[in-house]
Formats: sequence, structure tokens, C-alpha cells
Amino acid sequence: MKVLLTAINAKYIHSNLAVYSLKANCGSYEPQVKLMEYSINQYPEEIFQSLYREKADVVCFSCYIWNIGIVNQVAGWLRQVAPDTRIWLGGPEVSFDVAERLETWHFVDGVMYGEGEDTFRELMACWNGKIDIESVLGIGHRHEDGRVHVHPARDFVNMSRLNFVYTRPEDFKNKIIYYETSRGCPFQCSYCLSSVEKKVRFRDLELVKQELQQFIDWEIPQVKFVDRTFNCRREHSMEILKFIKDRDKGKTNFHFEITADLLTEEELDFMSSLRPGLIQLEIGVQSTNPATIKEIRRNVSFEKLQEIVKRIHAGKNIHQHLDLIAGLPFEDMERFKQSFNDVYALKPEQFQLGFLKVLKGSYEREGRRLRFNLPA
Repeated sequence: MKVLLTAINAKYIHSNLAVYSLKANCGSYEPQVKLMEYSINQYPEEIFQSLYREKADVVCFSCYIWNIGIVNQVAGWLRQVAPDTRIWLGGPEVSFDVAERLETWHFVDGVMYGEGEDTFRELMACWNGKIDIESVLGIGHRHEDGRVHVHPARDFVNMSRLNFVYTRPEDFKNKIIYYETSRGCPFQCSYCLSSVEKKVRFRDLELVKQELQQFIDWEIPQVKFVDRTFNCRREHSMEILKFIKDRDKGKTNFHFEITADLLTEEELDFMSSLRPGLIQLEIGVQSTNPATIKEIRRNVSFEKLQEIVKRIHAGKNIHQHLDLIAGLPFEDMERFKQSFNDVYALKPEQFQLGFLKVLKGSYEREGRRLRFNLPA
């Protein structure tokens, strides 16, 4: 049995944490699984030829808004030239319309939805003839007669049971290492998929410390935490910050997404003592319009946020990355200019302007669908 976990990333420097975690947590089946990473800047024909040459039994694609068009092309071609190869999808772009996806993409055999580690391990057992596919939760699949069957959802994964996904640091030369210590988010931002989950779960801190020590020992240039709100539990975030300060070798930078107006005096004082370049902070402002903030269900005070950003900036030891989203409700061009100028005046080291993506599963998409009577 040969199974490919395929990721088509937005940039070459990116890596796909999801496929690494699926492989690391599929138990005794791990030797049967091969990771295939590409970027959207490669020709679809090149990706297709590379996958076809592997002669795999199953090809799985990790699907996101930025790569779903390429997945459609490549998977369709693969079905034509390798009809016996099973094709499966997973990821946020296919987790909220499983039945519809299978009914329209006839070249796809199945879809994994939700958190995938336990699901993928059971599918590996199924493909090896050990269990029946009907017992697997968190999937939709097509029967031989063409009927589509969507199974019940699977419960959340226990974060502390997951294996560490990185074993070969040489594979990440010139790439960003992504790492998570929590899943879910306590906030309800309408455009964000993390708001769909109603529970925040944390990885055991002793495991986290062991893994952070590994990154430090490997002298990884940058470790980017994908925790949706790193500082949502103060005890958790402070323990990590204290650990990386104590073990710092002057080589590794740690990137965190935070909610700035949650920071306390204790945290601000501690951050001011860190080596320049040890950490960088990504802070989602998104808009400075109170009507917009209310509509998108963010509970953020821009007045408090800007004071904290200025205070961190005064320390001259922490790179700040501020985000703004264009296209949010109640923000026309004139009002967006004001949001832009408000954030620009804070003089962040990096100012990122994104455009609203109406993601499947998000409250923003569901609200628009209901308001304008759009199809799911």
C-alpha cells in the first residue's frame, strides 16, 4: 500500500503542518505514507506528472481556498490516467460541503472533514483491509453504485496524544516551521473558521517544552505558532515565553498571533526584557471602525490596542506585524482609508493588508447566504 499526502502551499517557504501531523500520527502505517509538497506557483501539469509517477494506491489532497482550483485540475487529470488510484480530499475548503463536493466532483472517492489525525489512521486501517469503512467517523465517501454517504462527525482530538511531527530539520532549510500548542479560539470573529469551534484545547506544557527545546537545539531560524490566539490563556503563554527566554541560544525567532488588548502589565514588563529578535507578534486589527468591529463580532478596543502597540514599539526589541482586512461590512473606501491611516500611524515593522475571504463554514458566509438567499 502506498498513500500520498499532497500539499499545494501558497509559497515555497511554507510547509503544511496538517499533512505532517497526519503522517506522524497514523501509527504502524506511517512507512506506507509519503508526503508530497508543492506550491501554487508551479504548473498544475508539473504537479500532476510528479504525482502520477509515484504510482500510488491512494492520493490525498489538503484543500484550502488558495489551492482548490489546482486540486480540481490535478485530481481530475489523475482520475483519467490512473482510474484505479483512489482520490481523497481533506481540509477546511471541503469540510463544510462534503455531500455537495462528492456529488459534483465525480472523480473524488472520499472526503475527510474536521480534525484528521484519528480519521486518517482509521482510513489507513481500512485501506489495509483491517476495518470496514462504514465504521470510520468524520468522512464522506462514494459507494460503488455512486451513492454518497456522509458519516457522523468525529470528536476533537486530544492535543496531548499527538506525536511531535518534526524529525528531520534538514527538510526545512529555507522554510518556515509551523507549530501548534492549542486548537480553537475563544472569540467569535465572523470571517474566521476558528470561531466555528466552541472549545479551545491545549497541548500539555511539558510536551511543548520538550518540542521547543528541540527547535532551539536544531537552531531553527523561525518557528511560527499557528495557535489562533496565543495569549488567550495567560498561564499557558507566560510559561512558554519564560521557557524560551531561559533556553534562548540567540538563533531562533518565535512568531505568535496575539490579541494585544488582552496583555497585562506583567506580560508587557516581561516582554520588554526579552532579547531583541527572540519573538515577534502578529496582531489582528482588521478595522478601526466601531460599527464594523461590532458587525464582525470582535470584542476589541482599538484605543487600548494602539496604546499597547505603542508601548511594545517603545521597547525596540519586538517586531510587530499588524493586520488589516479590506472588504469588511460597513467599511466603504473612505472609511477603509481611515482604518489604513490609523494602523499606518502606529508604524509597525510589518503592515499586512488582506482582502476578505468569505470562507465556507464561517459565520460571515452563512450570514450572507441567508441574507441574500444564496446556495450553500
